[in-house]
Amino acid sequence: MPQRPYDERLLRQAFDVARKARDAGEHPFGSLLADKDGNVLREQLNGYKSGGGDRTAHAESLLARWAGMNFSLEELASCTLYTSAEPCAMCSGTIYWAGIGRVVFGQSEHDLKALTGAHDENPTLDLPCTIVFEAGQRPTEVVGPLLADEAAQLQADFWKAK
Repeated sequence: MPQRPYDERLLRQAFDVARKARDAGEHPFGSLLADKDGNVLREQLNGYKSGGGDRTAHAESLLARWAGMNFSLEELASCTLYTSAEPCAMCSGTIYWAGIGRVVFGQSEHDLKALTGAHDENPTLDLPCTIVFEAGQRPTEVVGPLLADEAAQLQADFWKAK
């Protein structure tokens, strides 16, 4: 899928959100939602720790739920969710149901699984988000992996220390 001129800048901003999450003791994932012109509407850190150990409090799903409650399907169809790592199957489903029309991600789910292994706090599914989106009835454009090496650095040594 085609990149937009601001995709790398906004993806790096999502990386900064992931760093904030890590610095706050959260799992190192971060997302942001931008409108069709690249204006950031909201940032979202991962919510595992702040959610009391909620394994479903992924940054992407928290952001998609917020978006679905605050914007119409028409508005979200032209929005992009930028995220440090490829949305898992759960997050992809939430993004789809919210109606967000485009996703740009850094690290692939496959590469994340190679890093985390069978970690209790992140038993990563090796399932590309495109498979989930392609099963839907409305289009979701996907760009990624993009800046994958930078994205992988966000996870460096985090899962081994747990």
